[in-house]
Amino acid sequence: MSVVNPELKFDKVSLVEPSGNHFLLLAAEVDRSALPFFLFTSSKKKELLTYSKSACRELELIDGVESAVVFKASLIPPGKGKLLEERPNVHIAKYDVVVLIETESESIAENIKSHKLYSDLENKISEAASNTLYLSASNVKKINSVDHNRQGVFLFNFFYADNVQQNIGIWEYTAGWFQQETGLDNSTVLLPENPGKSDYKIINHCRWDSFSYILPSLIFKKTFKTYVLDNFYENNVAAIPILYKLA
Repeated sequence: MSVVNPELKFDKVSLVEPSGNHFLLLAAEVDRSALPFFLFTSSKKKELLTYSKSACRELELIDGVESAVVFKASLIPPGKGKLLEERPNVHIAKYDVVVLIETESESIAENIKSHKLYSDLENKISEAASNTLYLSASNVKKINSVDHNRQGVFLFNFFYADNVQQNIGIWEYTAGWFQQETGLDNSTVLLPENPGKSDYKIINHCRWDSFSYILPSLIFKKTFKTYVLDNFYENNVAAIPILYKLA
């Protein structure tokens, strides 16, 4: 890992021990938007969201499933990595529907993947979407648990990178900026089971109470570029952030 603009000083991120839980992520591009806002919800997406929420309620009744949550995209914030301009073949994530299932162990996650509820959900998503992402993941870094029990603004940041360890390292180096500048007090960094085979090396998931906590900092604070984005680029890392609400 290499660092640029080292004169910019932000406190080191405060981390806790990663969770031993395992995660299943299902992401779908259903309604495409040329704008950074997802203002339109098609009948197809409404139907998928209703189905997904019903399936998640049933999945949560299975022993070992801690939570199953459905998210609906609101907007794509500033922060897309400029490395992507040099890598035109990389798929730019525009997932407007995400389902995140948290289980107590990897073995339970594998059992869930073979469950009819899960396979039916995956099939339903595939039928509705033009592009999908299905992956199993562990928690590699953690600021604190993400609260899914109340509404808020939820980030899924899909990281494209050449090297997974470099990606994790520069995420940790820059995460202190988000704690200091946006009041971030939670984050679960997901490491795909086979990061070499995934489009995205890690996926950062976190929550703020409202857009006012995060958007002004991304738009108006110059250090977002000079400290965060420039260090991503220096390490061949590009963020693809999307902000969501609970569906």
